[in-house]
Amino acid sequence: MTTSAAAITVLLWASSFVAIRHVGTEVSAGALSLARLGLGSIFLGALLLARRRPAVRRWPAGRDWLPLIACGVLWFGVYNLALNEAERRLDAGTSAMLVHIAPLLIAVLAGIGLGEGFPRQLVIGGLVAFAGIVVIGTSTSNGRAETWGVVLCVVAAISYAVGVVTQKPLLSRLPAAEVTWLACTIGAVLCLPFTPTLISELHTADTATIWWIVYLAAFPTALGFTTWAFALRRTSAGRMGITVYAVPVVAILLAWLLLGETPTLLALGGGAMCLAGVAISRRSA
Repeated sequence: MTTSAAAITVLLWASSFVAIRHVGTEVSAGALSLARLGLGSIFLGALLLARRRPAVRRWPAGRDWLPLIACGVLWFGVYNLALNEAERRLDAGTSAMLVHIAPLLIAVLAGIGLGEGFPRQLVIGGLVAFAGIVVIGTSTSNGRAETWGVVLCVVAAISYAVGVVTQKPLLSRLPAAEVTWLACTIGAVLCLPFTPTLISELHTADTATIWWIVYLAAFPTALGFTTWAFALRRTSAGRMGITVYAVPVVAILLAWLLLGETPTLLALGGGAMCLAGVAISRRSA
């Protein structure tokens, strides 16, 4: 079940890079973040209400709120704002590659802050996968990377890593779906100042663009973050972090098929290294 949940997360998160790249031509970063997180919160809330086991729901205790707010603000709020703005400057595959320096940061932070240590399989797999990311980075689909876009991707990666490490302890005390819903809602609240912009841009957006936003909210956000939390609860943060090194590989392939952003042979070779690193890191899982 854990492996299946991780695989679903990888596929959905990879597709989000392509969707953001497409939607970003009509909807600005802040407006897209609010729409995605606001709808995602609604979908997740509906999922919680529909569950038949209300007894398992527990309202967070006082000690839970600080890490929960940190997760919501950083991983859902700042991450989405930074990534959405970055993809207005960079192609989907390059953005996915740059953001996925985060798994290495997660492994380091979890090893130090969560006491997970540095298992040999994890270290070897992480280094192989990170080398694959570097190889991909030497050959983008358009041959260059705008500096501000790169900076924003690094900000997104740091927010992502810190958000994951703050989320992990919460999952030992609270249901995964509840943690995801609350964090998503906090991220949506952070983006509320963009409400006027969202209303204005939706009036002129194509119907297809609106459906892409709904897709982002329902699948990569509501479902993808839920399957992530489910898997993270059952394994280490470091190992789950290394697993999502597969996201840039899938994102590059999807961007190739759907956006015509053609990867080079070097990028494909780097993708193979990423997948090999993931396989090594999960061998003992």
